[in-house]
Amino acid sequence: MELVLNTFGTSLIKENNNLVVVHKDGKQIIPLDKLKTILISKGAKLSSDAALLAIENEVEILFVDDIGKPQGRLWSIKYGSVSTIRRKQLDFTLSPHALKWIKEILSQKFDNQVALLLSLAPMEWEHQNKLDKAITKINDYKTKIKGIGADVISQAAPTLRGWEGAASRTYFSVINLMMPDEYKFEGRTQHPASDVFNCLLNYGYGILYGKVEGALIKAGLDPYVGVMHREDYNRPVLVFDVIEKFRVWIDYVVVKLLQQQVINEDCYSVKNDGSYWLESLGKRILIQSVNDYLDEVIKLDGVNRSRANHIDLFATKLATMMMNLKI
Repeated sequence: MELVLNTFGTSLIKENNNLVVVHKDGKQIIPLDKLKTILISKGAKLSSDAALLAIENEVEILFVDDIGKPQGRLWSIKYGSVSTIRRKQLDFTLSPHALKWIKEILSQKFDNQVALLLSLAPMEWEHQNKLDKAITKINDYKTKIKGIGADVISQAAPTLRGWEGAASRTYFSVINLMMPDEYKFEGRTQHPASDVFNCLLNYGYGILYGKVEGALIKAGLDPYVGVMHREDYNRPVLVFDVIEKFRVWIDYVVVKLLQQQVINEDCYSVKNDGSYWLESLGKRILIQSVNDYLDEVIKLDGVNRSRANHIDLFATKLATMMMNLKI
């Protein structure tokens, strides 16, 4: 269960060893045994007693911005990264193993994109030829990435980012063809979004950033020591690397919401500069949809777990792999 506090004036307090949400309509007790995450946006309040109670019960607390991206986090001190793991992580990023790892991540991303396009395309589609060409292009970039001639990631990172970006543009051009007319978009826009699709996608990715970052922290890894994005200053660059494997889950949720025309004009607003922003109703719909999807149990790498748990398992396996590598 995920608790979202995004209404101005709402407070989270502790009463009789319970977490209680206080809002204009009264109070609501939140069952701690089912709670995993608390998301707090601007205008909501959190008491220190409530924060400590959440931490004691291993409930993570995230402070998020207007697009759902984590800006701060409270977590238990037992999740702190030990120096041994950090040293191994730094050694890993400078070794040939890091290049092999990120190539695998990007290859998986491309496979996921192709699989999603094929699953969403109608049986007899007027754009089948464009779909086929797009899949060929994406697979070509996958082949290029697998065969890149470099020894360490610093030599290959700019090229990898370029190919990843080109493949993603191809992918989203076909996603656009699948959209109802009122939700079509010209391309990816991030901060701010210039259409409804990107507005939803950005917020969905923000949710995913938080879950990936939390998984890395619990595994003892430093989210700020990355591989392909390692030169970015003061940003959780390892999150940006790992999230590539899981982005398609958010893509699917957003595409289905728009295809089913669940999102209407009450869910978002358009500012004077033409930027699109999710409003409370849109956030509630998207957050619930994402959480429901991540709670579904699927088989991945031979293991049946919820999608959310697969993120945790991936982070744990990554930490174990770094610790066991002989560099």
